[in-house]
Amino acid sequence: MISRNCFVALAFCAVAACETVPGADGQRYLREVPEGVRSIAAPFQDLEKVVLLEDDNCYWYSHAGPVETTLLPLRTKNGRPICAAAADTAAAG
Repeated sequence: MISRNCFVALAFCAVAACETVPGADGQRYLREVPEGVRSIAAPFQDLEKVVLLEDDNCYWYSHAGPVETTLLPLRTKNGRPICAAAADTAAAG
């Protein structure tokens, strides 16, 4: 289990290293998902197309379903959303 302090530190590192690339759908995806985020993300999610949305400071991934492609929240192995702390986002900006 990851402690709150570890999670906040992880979020700060993840936000500080954000570099995006444009996708074919017009969305700007992270060039590289930070290792800390990769290590806590549930295995069934596509980590190739991940964004950090400013609206909620959470990571989302592009899910290609049978009918449409949509963004879904990136979640930990126990189902919690992976988000960056708002104060960390402001400090990195």
